[in-house]
Amino acid sequence: MATYKEVLQKGKKLTRAVSKETSATELLILHFSQLEPTDLYLNFQDKMPKEKEEAFFKGLKLYLEDNIPVQQIIGYVYFYGYKLHVSNQALIPRFETEELVANVLMLYDEIFKDQDVDVVDVGTGSGCLAIALAKEEAHMQMIATDISPEALNLAKENAQRLNADIEFFQGDMLKPVLDKKFDILVSNPPYIPETEVVDDIIYDHEPHIALFGGHDGLKFIREIIEDSKLVLNQKAMIAFEHAYDKAEDIRRIARVAYPDAIIFTRQDMQKKDRMTFIIMGVDKETFSE
Repeated sequence: MATYKEVLQKGKKLTRAVSKETSATELLILHFSQLEPTDLYLNFQDKMPKEKEEAFFKGLKLYLEDNIPVQQIIGYVYFYGYKLHVSNQALIPRFETEELVANVLMLYDEIFKDQDVDVVDVGTGSGCLAIALAKEEAHMQMIATDISPEALNLAKENAQRLNADIEFFQGDMLKPVLDKKFDILVSNPPYIPETEVVDDIIYDHEPHIALFGGHDGLKFIREIIEDSKLVLNQKAMIAFEHAYDKAEDIRRIARVAYPDAIIFTRQDMQKKDRMTFIIMGVDKETFSE
């Protein structure tokens, strides 16, 4: 039998040979070894049980040859510290979206100052945004929507397992909740232009309904901003994740809908314009962007 170190080295060599990310190989060996990272490296020189080694290389084959995302192979991903189940029925949560959660929480503290607020997550997918916000801030009363019944079932399963109090509605964007009022609207909508070339590992294994946002990638953002005027309270916030090259366009669209709002974009850790915020009913003189 090979040691854990030898198995991992062989897996990384196979991964590099096809120019794929070796970080995925590390996730796979952690999953199939059933060890925590610290335990794995403490036992690096120990023999890896044969059945676990075989399972690891079967999983690696799915990633390297069948081009299946590693998160779908292991069936879960950690998002903002919470373990979420994933499938090919919803977009795999990305690390960048964790930054949207962090910014929404900070802005909530500044704008609403521990008040109870009603929040809607539009196009919830796996439920990652809604779950993280509901778990992190008890004052947020959370509702989430999605047009896909399969994605909504996944989000419900994740919320139930993590004991996150969220009410779910099936329907297109804000359409199923137009009879309600909200203080905060968050969304990571489909924003890839239909003509843009997408990596095969994404195109072949993630739902297109969660990826593509019309000819320019802004179809759903336009729709959400327009319908938001029907559901937002006078004092409210909209928070979008979006493509790094669309911030100026989104601010322009938002300015038409909300001419008196505070509108600004924040960068992600890669210094890309990734999040835009629209804030209404707040004193511009005292608010700090």
